[in-house]
Amino acid sequence: MNRLPIPEPYSAGVLLSYKCSGACKHCLYACSPRWPADWISEADAERVLSQLADKMRGKYPFPGQVGVNDGVHFTGGEPFLNFPLLLRLVEIAEWVGIPTTFVETNAFWAADDASTREKLRALQDAGLDGILISANPFILEQVPFERTERAARVSRSVFGGNAIVYQGLFFEQFQLMGLTGTLPFEEYVERGGHALRHVELFANGRVPYKMAHLFEHRPAATFFSASCRRELIRDWHIHVDNYCNYMPGFCGGLSLGDARDLDVICHGIDLDRLPVIAALLEGLGALYELGAEWGYRERAEGYISKCHLCLEVRRHLTRHGEFAELQPAEMYERLED
Repeated sequence: MNRLPIPEPYSAGVLLSYKCSGACKHCLYACSPRWPADWISEADAERVLSQLADKMRGKYPFPGQVGVNDGVHFTGGEPFLNFPLLLRLVEIAEWVGIPTTFVETNAFWAADDASTREKLRALQDAGLDGILISANPFILEQVPFERTERAARVSRSVFGGNAIVYQGLFFEQFQLMGLTGTLPFEEYVERGGHALRHVELFANGRVPYKMAHLFEHRPAATFFSASCRRELIRDWHIHVDNYCNYMPGFCGGLSLGDARDLDVICHGIDLDRLPVIAALLEGLGALYELGAEWGYRERAEGYISKCHLCLEVRRHLTRHGEFAELQPAEMYERLED
């Protein structure tokens, strides 16, 4: 048997659902309001969180201190769409001993100071250590900036230094621009798009389908020698979705196995049963060859990144075959939502 051992996760994100209040152009997981509300069950969450706690125990010199790649963060989709479930998962994480927890949100729910503070205090009382408020031009299209500002201000009063605004450059830029309400992305590009050059933007997920015009396109062969081994076996910032798929890094739609059985995954995944993973370990050229065997043909307009090529081939494979590692299949149909 051809097995690939997977390192024990140092940190993780748990997706409550792919359902979101918006459909951001940069979303790595193609989340949107159109997804069904398939929320992670409490039983599955407890099983996953208890195993993550076992793997993380003793690895954190400063438990309770929030960093973007530390502990467990609750995400989605938008976790505040199901606040009772979010609250319950925070309680479970506290009970099983996750060393550091925070929630990631677009702040759509921060309509006034009183209700915002009430929710944050409830989460803190349940054991949540902090919060990450997303601020970028893609969320700005859908969430009024005054809600983002309110969430940041109130969160800092509740969580102190454990309230993170990501990405701070955009947040400060929006304040300097005196923004209120929402702003179409195209208008943002005209007024302040120069800031896009200074921030992290993964050419992955929905980006190749919504913002390809911002990137140079290159032939598939340009990426054939690139391997995804580092992304597949990294131990930090892995993700588990509401269907309990164990996703390496930011690779949406790619599952290494059932996260309810972490020891099985860490012991080694069977590459003979996961041909897409096996190909990616070898290189993008091998993945392209696998796709070609199933009828995939190169895009005449090219690709903006190795992740774009990978996504295109994987999307083709989900439509023409059954591959256990390409989960959830619906993600591939939501990339252009």
